[in-house]
Amino acid sequence: MKKDIERWSDQLEIIKTFGNYVEKWCENTPDRARWLLTKGWEAQDMKFRLAPSKKINPSDQYLARMMMNVMLQPLKHPDQSVLVSVFTPCELMQEAGLYPYNVESFSCYLTASSAERAFLQSAEDSGLSETLCSYHKTFIGAAEKGLLPKPKCIVYTNLACDANLLTFQRLAEFFHVPVFSIDVPSGQTSENVAYVATQLRALRGFLEQTTGHQIDEDKLVQRVKRGYKTLQQFDAFQSARADRFVPSDLVSPLYSGMTNNILLGTEEEALYTEKLLQDVKKAPPKKGKHIYWMHTIPFWSDAVKDALLLNDDVQIVGCELSQATDISRHSEDPYEEMAMRLIYHALNGPISRRINAGIRHAKQAGADGVVWFNHWGCKHTLGGSRIAKKRFEDAGLPTLILDGDGCDRSHGGEGQTSTRLGAFLEMLGDFAHE
Repeated sequence: MKKDIERWSDQLEIIKTFGNYVEKWCENTPDRARWLLTKGWEAQDMKFRLAPSKKINPSDQYLARMMMNVMLQPLKHPDQSVLVSVFTPCELMQEAGLYPYNVESFSCYLTASSAERAFLQSAEDSGLSETLCSYHKTFIGAAEKGLLPKPKCIVYTNLACDANLLTFQRLAEFFHVPVFSIDVPSGQTSENVAYVATQLRALRGFLEQTTGHQIDEDKLVQRVKRGYKTLQQFDAFQSARADRFVPSDLVSPLYSGMTNNILLGTEEEALYTEKLLQDVKKAPPKKGKHIYWMHTIPFWSDAVKDALLLNDDVQIVGCELSQATDISRHSEDPYEEMAMRLIYHALNGPISRRINAGIRHAKQAGADGVVWFNHWGCKHTLGGSRIAKKRFEDAGLPTLILDGDGCDRSHGGEGQTSTRLGAFLEMLGDFAHE
C-alpha cells in the first residue's frame, strides 16, 4: 500500500510539473506549449496501448484510447477539426471528413494535465464572469492564449447550456471561422422535430461548402443507423450491470457520455459498446453499493477518489450525461433521427424531464443511491437540485446534493466533499439494514 501511495504521489508531481510548463510556455510561445501538450498526450496514449491499467475492464481500456485519440486530432489536424457543443449531432461532421471535439471534453483533459488554472484566470481577466461554467472559461482562455489551434469551423446548439450562446460566438469571432448554430426548441412535438431536421439538412450544405467534401446520403443513413444500435447496446449494458460487479473509475462514466455523442455512428464507438456487453457477461455478481451520478464528475478530487475510485464497496454505475437521449424515439430518416435526439433530450426543457430520466436510469442500473452534483456555474443543475432530491427520494433513491466543480480545483471544497460524501455512503450502508 505504501509503495502504491508513493507511486501515485510521484505521478501527481510529474503531471503538476507538466501542467506548469504548458501554462508557462503559453505566455510567450503558445506553439511550443501546444507541442508539449501534444507530446504529453501522445505519451499517455502510448501508455494506454502498451501498459493499460489492469484494474479496469478491457472495454474501459479501449474507451480511454478512443477518447485520447479524440483529444489529439484537433491538435494534430486542426484544419480537419470542428469544434462542437456537447450534444451536437456529429454524424454529418464525420461524413464530411471532420474530427469533432467539444469544450467540456477538452477542458477535462486540461484539468487532468494540471494545466487549467492559468486559462481560467485569463478568461476571467478578459471580463468573463467568475460564475460562468469553468469548462467554458478554461476553453476560452486556452483558445485566446494561443494553446488551441484554429478549427475548420464551429457547429453548436443552444442545448443544454446558456454558456453555449456566449462561448461559441466568441470563439467564432476570435478564430474567424464559419459557424453554424442549431436552434432546439424546448417543446417536444413532431413540428419541432421537423424544424430541427430542416436545420440539420441545411447543416449538410454548410459542411459541404466549408470542407469541399460531398456527403454521401446512403453512408449517412448507415452511420445514423449504426449510432442508434450503439445507443441500444449501451442501454442493454446499463440494464445488465444492475446485478453485477463492474469496477468503476471516475473518468469512464464521463468518457462514455462524450463518446456516445462525439463518436456516435462510428465503428469504434459501436465496438466499444460490444466490449461493454462482453465484459458485463463475465462480471461477478453484485457486491457493494451502486451510485448513479447526475451531472459531471470531479475526477480530480482526492475526496471523491478516496470514496469511489475502484472501490469494491461502492461503484458509480452510470452518469446521466451518457444516457441523455431517449432511445424509445426512432426514425428511419437520418435527419429526423438526429433531431429527435435533441428535441427529446433529457436536458432539453424543464427540470422534470431530467429528473424523470435520472430516476429511470438509476433504477435501471440497480442504484442504491444518487449523487446530484451541483457543478459551479451550472444554473440548470443548481436551480433544480432541491426539487430533484425530493423527487429521487420519493422514488426510493436516497440522494446527496454535492456542491463542487468538475474542472476548477479552486472551487473544490475538499474537506466538505469528503465529510458529506463519506456520511452519505455510510448512511447507504445503514439504509440497507433498515
